Amino acid sequence: MPRSPAPVRWRPGRDRVIPKPHAFASGEGVFALDGGTTMTATDAAAHAARRLQSDLRAATGFTLPTVRPPQPAGIALGIDERMPREGFRLEVAPGGVRITGGGDAGLFYGGQAFRQLLGPGAFRRAPLPRREWAAAASVIEDEPRFGWRGFMLDVARSFRPKHEVLRLIDLLALHRLNVLHLHLTDDQGWRMEISRSPRLTEVGAWRPESQLGHGPQSTVDGRPHGGFYTQDDLREIVAYAAERMITVVPEIETPGHVRAALAAYPELGVTGGPYEVWTRYGITDDVLNAEASTIAFFRHVFDEVMEVFPSTYIGVGGDEARKTQWAADARTQELMRERGIETPNELQAWFIRQLDDHLTAAGRRLYGWDEVLEGPLAPGATIASWRGLRGARVAVARGHDVVLCPDDFAYLDYRQSDAAEEPIPVGTVLSLRDVYDFEPLPGDADEAPRRHVLGVQANAWTEHLDTAARLDYAVFPRLAAFAEVAWSVPGKEWDDFAARLPAQLAIYDAIGVAYRPLTGPHPWQQRPGVPGAPREKADRQAELAALTADLLE
Repeated sequence: MPRSPAPVRWRPGRDRVIPKPHAFASGEGVFALDGGTTMTATDAAAHAARRLQSDLRAATGFTLPTVRPPQPAGIALGIDERMPREGFRLEVAPGGVRITGGGDAGLFYGGQAFRQLLGPGAFRRAPLPRREWAAAASVIEDEPRFGWRGFMLDVARSFRPKHEVLRLIDLLALHRLNVLHLHLTDDQGWRMEISRSPRLTEVGAWRPESQLGHGPQSTVDGRPHGGFYTQDDLREIVAYAAERMITVVPEIETPGHVRAALAAYPELGVTGGPYEVWTRYGITDDVLNAEASTIAFFRHVFDEVMEVFPSTYIGVGGDEARKTQWAADARTQELMRERGIETPNELQAWFIRQLDDHLTAAGRRLYGWDEVLEGPLAPGATIASWRGLRGARVAVARGHDVVLCPDDFAYLDYRQSDAAEEPIPVGTVLSLRDVYDFEPLPGDADEAPRRHVLGVQANAWTEHLDTAARLDYAVFPRLAAFAEVAWSVPGKEWDDFAARLPAQLAIYDAIGVAYRPLTGPHPWQQRPGVPGAPREKADRQAELAALTADLLE
């Protein structure tokens, strides 16, 4: 009879946690988690306890029954309202584990840190046989540096099915990120069901083929592509994210990047069409017209968006809207004269302000790319500064809150090296180290940016990330480096991060993340023969400076 395999045990390490905790102290011994371990929680901590219980039960198979005080328990959770809402204290000792948080979010993050100490197996979805579970005795005291720790997923260019979005939410939670910005519409697809305007998804959610590669040598792949989320799908995504302390911020593009909407409703455009959902990538001249009826159409769209998404922030786009059609169109010029508008830039500002007023009246806040600064906005408008940091400086000078997502540090679809094996190389080189070295608020930053910078956000545009594996390759492990930018205190050290990274990669392996190896892509992650459009960083920075020159403080 064959002998049973010996139990497999994670060798408890010391400071293996990413993002790096504010304070970490090692103790003596380990806490052993087993079938007899119980949990207890105060009434205020019961929700977080159920979440941790569910996660640990899936990975270990242990029931971890809840007991009521004063019965002793191996794992105890409680709220301390004197702590920051997202802060936590995790105490691991041979005799038990105690997690204290300033609120549900803090308790959740404390639970995530405890799972990290247990090892990569704690992130599996089913138990493996003959495993032993132990966490090193230690104390972690932690809280986030920034309140907005975001990730933008573009589902318009490459539609990602709902189950992939839910998986991504779990991965964002692992990294202590708390905002998922969903880019729901663009020239290449409209992804949200709007009951009042069904053609937006009947027509706008589908295209006959997609551009393959980038640059003048790109072709098309000949494969139809599309999909959309029902409103109940999106409500489910919102609820799933909320369980993991993540707010979903929706974005509906206006007044540019709207070919999918125009294909569905040509009367919204300047030329009247005909329009097709765009099969190429880049920027088209097509924009929305400035008729009152078009403003009303999008007010109705945003009404349905606000019914589904409880987020305070609602994205309206505003980026890369070319003004050539407005400048050449007699009807648009007539409308501008009637409204006392002199330039196309002022017309875009007027358009965005109509939406801004509507969202503000509903108790929400406009969230727009930094092009919306080309005109006046309501005080509550918040800016995503992507074209370098000039947009952030202008927004702060005007008293607007800002989220920093500069493309030279935060665009995770950009190429990761200048090696020939890098698949579909677009943008500037943005290595793991480049992401890690981003410092949003240097030590000499003035008080105004410290007051108005809400946080940071990484963006993943999916023109060339057309599968879950391609998205994994682009995002991980760079998201681990970004997480330390967003969460950890200033003064982080690359060598320290590099020493902790293998434990994070082991967690990725357990989850099944197709991340980019540190030494470069696997052969099956390469895309030989598919052209890209690499850029030099100096050229891109000069281009961004020119694009933002008209943002006057």
